[in-house]
Amino acid sequence: MTELEELRTFVEVIESGGLNRAAARLGVSKSIISRRITRLETDLGARLLSRSTRGIIPTEAGIEFKARCDRILADLEEARDAVAQQGRSVRGRLRLSAPLAFGVRHLAPVLAELARLHPALELDVSYTDRVVDLIGEGYDAAVRIGSLRDSSLVVRRIAPVHAVLVASPDYLSRHGQPGTPQDLVGHECLIYTGSLVPEWQFLSGKRRFSIRPEGRLRSDSGEAILQWAIAGLGIADAPSFLVADAIESGALVPLLLDHPRPEFGIHVVRPPGTHVPGKVRVLIDTLAERFGGTPDWDRCLVSSGDQKHIV
Repeated sequence: MTELEELRTFVEVIESGGLNRAAARLGVSKSIISRRITRLETDLGARLLSRSTRGIIPTEAGIEFKARCDRILADLEEARDAVAQQGRSVRGRLRLSAPLAFGVRHLAPVLAELARLHPALELDVSYTDRVVDLIGEGYDAAVRIGSLRDSSLVVRRIAPVHAVLVASPDYLSRHGQPGTPQDLVGHECLIYTGSLVPEWQFLSGKRRFSIRPEGRLRSDSGEAILQWAIAGLGIADAPSFLVADAIESGALVPLLLDHPRPEFGIHVVRPPGTHVPGKVRVLIDTLAERFGGTPDWDRCLVSSGDQKHIV
């Protein structure tokens, strides 16, 4: 009789495109994956997979069998969720991708609390600023920041995010404080290279305009940019969740708060489908509850009782 573990393995091999990738995602050896597929094909009396220059692909019988496996595994997951909800708990392995700086600073404590409340929940979290392929790489969900590209993924916005210009008191004493966005052209700027938008954007009424920063220090790490700014090496454009503590301590000074910036969002995205696994649902609800409204980190944008920078 075909075992559920073999069904999961078969689906994973097809979705990942190879035995090695399936083994890595399932946390077992390649030989175990191979044995499971062999047992499955023997039990069914049909060849399900074939090799090509593109890797391992399903045969015609494999395509038909995978569609049925998907339904069986989805029904099983839904049944487990229904039972787990009776006990107000969730179980299973949750694979999540999250941005590095935001993830470590703000998301990790929330996930720790989630793990404490749900002892049967496994968390496998990848902290990276790379935009992962949720379906191709086998993630249940991802936290993404900024403007999202159109896709088939299901999106829920959980919090606003604002960019703020900052510099150290030492830098400002040596170079002066910019009074307008145009003044930034004459300053040493710390350039974050991980953004899809290289310009620093501002609002004038409903119109957006951009300043292209110039500087000798560049990095794809927000944390590195933060440390350079604190060291007095230039002006940084960073999300408020990254610089709020440094602003409150006086290590950094917020600049140009009277010149509004575009608002972006922090989102949770998940693969398409009408059934939302309980582990994903509880993650989304927890994050929306924790970060909804005006996040704690935006207190750094409040000046004289007015949120001048938030639009």
